[in-house]
Amino acid sequence: MKEFISYFFSPFVRPKIKFYLGRIAIGTPYFYPRRAVKDPNKPGYMKFVNKKIGFDVVKLGWKTKWSGSDYRFEWSPLISFVFFKWQLALIIKVHEPDHYWESWLYYTRSTDKSKSTGERVCDMIKNFPQTYKVSLSGKTTVVDYYKTDFILKKKWRAKKQDQLREDKLKELGI
Repeated sequence: MKEFISYFFSPFVRPKIKFYLGRIAIGTPYFYPRRAVKDPNKPGYMKFVNKKIGFDVVKLGWKTKWSGSDYRFEWSPLISFVFFKWQLALIIKVHEPDHYWESWLYYTRSTDKSKSTGERVCDMIKNFPQTYKVSLSGKTTVVDYYKTDFILKKKWRAKKQDQLREDKLKELGI
């Protein structure tokens, strides 16, 4: 649960919580909520059956691709409660999930935790850029997702190291 709470108190834009209540429809993460039981037809084997009553906490799904810090988003975090054929799910939603969660992973796993939040954000922006060329109707534009409203809170958007140093000096009254 600590991980879920940390999503809301960081330099990143606060995610939204989407609620789902209805027939079982939300996977945890790939399949409907289920559990493993012994297979009576094959001793020593397990089979999966749908949960009748159950609770699942699904953490952020991710993998690394080419290096230890080349993160790839797989699925969003969620909490699911199943009661017979009904499901209540709380899903953590963000506007640009790939860019948001990959930046989140880099920030939490690959920046020096002994540094200040501002220094860590600067390191993330420098070492894990989120700048892409986007084409729409034959027109190509360059988008830096760190400068948009989708990833970082306004306070942290694309600040340079010099600006952070000046802000810190002002805080200290120097």
